[in-house]
Amino acid sequence: MGEAREKPAEFVEALAKGIAILEAFDAETPEMTLSEVSRKVGLSPAAARRSLMTLETLGYIGRREKRFHLKPKLMALGSAFYFSARIDEILQEDVQGIVEKFGDASSVGTLDGHEVIYVAHRSVQRARRAAAVAGARYPAYATSMGRVLLAALPDAEIDAYLASYDPKPLTSKTCTNPQALRAEIMTARRNGYATTVDQLDYGITALAVPIRAADGSTVAALNTSGYTGMVTPDQLIAERLPELQQAASHIAHQLTRYPTLRAVLGG
Repeated sequence: MGEAREKPAEFVEALAKGIAILEAFDAETPEMTLSEVSRKVGLSPAAARRSLMTLETLGYIGRREKRFHLKPKLMALGSAFYFSARIDEILQEDVQGIVEKFGDASSVGTLDGHEVIYVAHRSVQRARRAAAVAGARYPAYATSMGRVLLAALPDAEIDAYLASYDPKPLTSKTCTNPQALRAEIMTARRNGYATTVDQLDYGITALAVPIRAADGSTVAALNTSGYTGMVTPDQLIAERLPELQQAASHIAHQLTRYPTLRAVLGG
């Protein structure tokens, strides 16, 4: 489930600190001072300064007066993953097909700890809502893909997740009760799909199905979503579930031909 692993003898602390600093910048903190970076990452000011200076020299971080920010060069790292894993060639075709048929939006995501990472996305939506772009991360408990992915875990790992996650009411409808969430996860396991309404943000009704490798393990999830009020979960199930399952099956077949993508999705 993406838990912290035991550090091998070859583990490079300095590199880990640098990556933690890059991950600390987000929509809420696009710029930070040295002291703010130090507090957010949990490093001493001296350690944070060394990492920031290194990243600045390499061109991944810039500075405006005393405030640091990310630079476009960082996007090259994401592009390297995108093209080496052949995301555009393998995943985007099916995601785009879902959007062309039904409109709205579609994504592929995988589980990383308590969050879902979106690895492919297409959308025709324009309203203000959570930005489901490739690379975005959202809490698994509040997304249809997250619930499908959690449903594929052994019971002990689901219990561990529910014991350790920190749910926040992202909307007034967000399910934050562990018992209720476990029931939703078990329903997703029985049905082979999950639906959510206004869990992550107002206006999002979504349906997700698992993407399974040849050995039957769930390595990712595929979803389709629309505007709450314009579509209901029952409508998504009736109108889109067969197409979504077919697309997930096609992606699963592709994984047998592209082992690198299988590895990056399923670990």
